[in-house]
Amino acid sequence: MKNLNTEPSISFRAPDAEDGFRVHKLIASCKPLDENSIYCNLLQCSHFSGTCCVAEVNGHIAGFVSGYRLPEKPDTLFIWQVAVSEDARGNGLASRMIESLLLRPGCEGVHFLEATITADNSASWGLFEGLAKKLSTELLRGDMFDRDRHFNGQHESELRMQLGPLTVRD
Repeated sequence: MKNLNTEPSISFRAPDAEDGFRVHKLIASCKPLDENSIYCNLLQCSHFSGTCCVAEVNGHIAGFVSGYRLPEKPDTLFIWQVAVSEDARGNGLASRMIESLLLRPGCEGVHFLEATITADNSASWGLFEGLAKKLSTELLRGDMFDRDRHFNGQHESELRMQLGPLTVRD
């Protein structure tokens, strides 16, 4: 895969268990994303397939978004991770995966997106700021997980990002 700008066959779909290992490899190649176990990725691709998205080009997984609806706030989709292969970056693939995901039955009734992002992750902030603008909605930032209190100093603080309200289906 050389250039997605000229690639005619990008498909967006729900993942399945057979995608779990390939998703795991994609995430491992997308530093500094935290790697989860292969088993976790298998569960995301099977149990949570309705709120996850794979972008595929000619049999190659070029992108993956994992998410789940918050049990206490079912109108909120928490975006866990967004991974885009190096050769597919710079083409808006991440935002297109999220937009595709929001139109699926598993996201009916979702009016907010949430994620946690480190302060220095300009790519993720840019993704969600761009989505907020495109979807004509607000993006709010706040504290979520503190470096010292929650990560024992072993990980940067994670800020809470909330985007919404969404009117994707309206």
